[in-house]
Amino acid sequence: MDVILVILSALFIVVGLFGSVLPILPGPPLSWLGLLILHLTKTVQMSSSLLIITGIIAAIIFIMDYMIPAMGAKKFGGSKSGMIGTTIGLAVGLISPIPGGIIIGPFLGAFIGEMLNKNNSKTAFKAAIGSFIGFLASTFIKFIVSVIYLGIYISTLWQYKHELFTF
Repeated sequence: MDVILVILSALFIVVGLFGSVLPILPGPPLSWLGLLILHLTKTVQMSSSLLIITGIIAAIIFIMDYMIPAMGAKKFGGSKSGMIGTTIGLAVGLISPIPGGIIIGPFLGAFIGEMLNKNNSKTAFKAAIGSFIGFLASTFIKFIVSVIYLGIYISTLWQYKHELFTF
């Protein structure tokens, strides 16, 4: 049973890593669920305080994920239309066959969203830059936290590898 839980927890950790760059999936909370599942095994002893601290961090990052891009857009004069455009642009950029679509998509989406909201292209461009910088900052923070959770997972698994994989 422990091996199944280890595999399931690894799945959550990996999906959490993808979720840190995909707006549809909540990356750090999924990675944290992977740590929680690993904690539920009978063999692996993980500190409850570590689990609580990482859970609080995952919750804070989840909430901040919605605030950081908005703060970036507001700082540069953006609107809700720019934020919606950033998200749509990211989705289109992910599925488009062009290289760098994940970077070009959010910027173009924010610009188009701002152009639909404002007449001035200079203001829309500035707001698009803000939305894009906020998106990048948020994605970077989520990715770093998910990588740290992966490191915790690997180091914990490494510590108990003999107990888990001895048949």
